[in-house]
Amino acid sequence: MNKVILIGNVGLDPEVRYYEADSCVARVRLATTEKGYVLQNGTRVPDRTDWHNLVFYRKLAKVVDQYVHKGDKLYVDGRLQYTQYDDKRGIQRTAVEIIVDNMEMLTPKALSQGNAPTAQSSAEPAPQQEPSSQQQKDDDTVIPF
Repeated sequence: MNKVILIGNVGLDPEVRYYEADSCVARVRLATTEKGYVLQNGTRVPDRTDWHNLVFYRKLAKVVDQYVHKGDKLYVDGRLQYTQYDDKRGIQRTAVEIIVDNMEMLTPKALSQGNAPTAQSSAEPAPQQEPSSQQQKDDDTVIPF
């Protein structure tokens, strides 16, 4: 089974290329960080950040083009793909990419678009309404389990 699941932050705005009658491919660099810790002997192990190359196709690439920006937090799952090529000096290299099958955006919409929270949402919480008489009757009902 070839399955990869990652949660991380987008490093740069996506690189999107359109081709053939409205089809597109999007490439994103995703950073994942493993938190540091302290060993029992007091040795401090620092945070470790790894960078991953993600590739999106078809409709998912269009969603990335519209909604994903630098700094957004994403959940992705997909599969690994290895590609071998020769660099400019003739040395054979291997590129590792994750072909994304599914994506969830974890950054709240207001933060993703770079908008500051509205004054109402950052000030006081909205006043709560009194429960209706029907809700009070329902709350008084004892559930037998």
